[in-house]
Amino acid sequence: MLDPLITTLVILVIATILFLSDKLSADLIGMFVAVALGLTGVLSPQETLAGFSRSAVITIIAIFFLAEGLRRTGVTDQVGRWLVRFAGAKEGRLVLLVMLAGAFLSLFMNNIAAAAVLLPAVSVAARRSQVKPSRLLMPLAFSTILGGMATLLTTTNIIASSLLRDENLSGFGLLDFAPLGLPIVLAGLTYMIFIGKRLLPAGLPLPETPEETDLVGVYRLGERLLQAKITASSPLVGLTLSQSRLRESYGLSVVAVEHSGQMILSPSPKLRFASGDVLTLEGRVDQVPWEQLQNSLQVMPPRVWGERDLESSQVAVVEAVLSPRSRLIGQTLKEVNFREKYGMVVLAVWRSGRPIRRDLANLKLEFGDALLLQGPRDRLPVLATEPDVILLNGEDESYKPTRQGSLAVAIMLAALTASIVFPEAIAEILLAGGLSMVAFRLLSMEEAYRAIEWKSVFLVAGMLSMGLAISKTGAGELAAKNMIALMGTGNPVLLLAGLFLVTMLLAQVMHSGAVAAVMVPIAIQVARSLSLEPHSFVMGVTLATSMTFLTPLGHPVNVLVMGPGGYRFRDYFKVGFPLVLLLFLVVMLFLPVIWPFT
Repeated sequence: MLDPLITTLVILVIATILFLSDKLSADLIGMFVAVALGLTGVLSPQETLAGFSRSAVITIIAIFFLAEGLRRTGVTDQVGRWLVRFAGAKEGRLVLLVMLAGAFLSLFMNNIAAAAVLLPAVSVAARRSQVKPSRLLMPLAFSTILGGMATLLTTTNIIASSLLRDENLSGFGLLDFAPLGLPIVLAGLTYMIFIGKRLLPAGLPLPETPEETDLVGVYRLGERLLQAKITASSPLVGLTLSQSRLRESYGLSVVAVEHSGQMILSPSPKLRFASGDVLTLEGRVDQVPWEQLQNSLQVMPPRVWGERDLESSQVAVVEAVLSPRSRLIGQTLKEVNFREKYGMVVLAVWRSGRPIRRDLANLKLEFGDALLLQGPRDRLPVLATEPDVILLNGEDESYKPTRQGSLAVAIMLAALTASIVFPEAIAEILLAGGLSMVAFRLLSMEEAYRAIEWKSVFLVAGMLSMGLAISKTGAGELAAKNMIALMGTGNPVLLLAGLFLVTMLLAQVMHSGAVAAVMVPIAIQVARSLSLEPHSFVMGVTLATSMTFLTPLGHPVNVLVMGPGGYRFRDYFKVGFPLVLLLFLVVMLFLPVIWPFT
């Protein structure tokens, strides 16, 4: 049998390579790690599977329950509506309010859930205030990450607390992150308002009037639109839209039909063509074999297109993004029967800073995609409740606080208060709060189960096994000795800075939960080797795992806003790099004071 230390290091190296390659999902890698440690004898069977019963996993599940209860009762939506109501028309004020709302919600719920809740309201506020979405959505994403640093209720913070307990040390309490986290939030907000705002991409130029601000222009759909009239001798006369096979044979989608003097937008596949009908077509105009259609269609002179041309009192053009746990991810529009299921037509997809407008039926959807949709206005309220998509600019509806909403807030506050008073029972208290949401019928158990991000649960359960193996085999102690020898110093500030920078760089390309599971045991051993306070080093490393501002890959919330914000990879580095430097200085300045090394 191989030495357990060598076995652990080999498994860790293989897991790191897999994380960096992005060939397998992070949760699958985490589970493989746990199984490998068990099969090789590094961990006992009980230790291998113990991650699923750890308080960290229970706490994460409980947070999903509580957050879903607040969402289902409209509490989180109300925060977004307040944002729209008080935003005003000034960009600076709007950025401040967006970031305050994002940071506030992320104190109590998963970062990406907080961003998903606010995304529609921020989009509406941007549209009404004539502020480009690119000026607001990155601040929204960054604010949720910043807010998560000020609370225990963040995945990496929960993992760190659990690993401290594994070393017979006291875990972090609910408010332990606040003394250092709140200055970080304040520094981040100040930077984004006065400096970061100037570095944000300008996006598309704003038109002179609100009426001209339309999604057709943003998606450059006008480049692919034209009108054509059905001639009297056309073979299309008498055929239905589905029978015409214009999309299948010529790559032309019919988005509107002027029929008998009436404009029909988003026409039904059963609509029957007649002589004189004027079709609004979308496609690669320059690649259509018009010579084959000269007896069927008479192309009309080109014109300037806008959103108003594709809308009416019954039909709307809206934008939506895929939700974080959308079942549409990885599937094509054809495979999910998108039009039949949602009653909307996809006109274009925005991905990685550019619109995609061809062969949409066979395009595999990715997380972060924004969809330009056209369909009946009466479908918008239904679409807004769909868990697979987030509607960005649907119709605003008045909201009145309900008794259920007040009860949900009361349960949340009671759970948080009890967690502060009894920090050793945080997992049990929060789970009791989540179950209370179900008991009082604020959500069903089925809804609660669907709200859980199971990928995070399995990743944490698997990687906690690696954290245990690093401590059990002495791998953490070995890494700590080598790091101290490499840096050639016993200065705790310099050692903390080294750990912080290594952790932060790993978090840009690996799941932050996996990074925490590896780096926290090493931080504990570094502190113990120098007879210093482990909590200080663990706090620094844990905060470093959340410094995911340099790339869109650092955190899913960055990917969520990438499509609707029209961001490119370099935009994150341009705005995020100075922010990371500032927050690094804040941590190095305040941490030794708030969490002394001795």
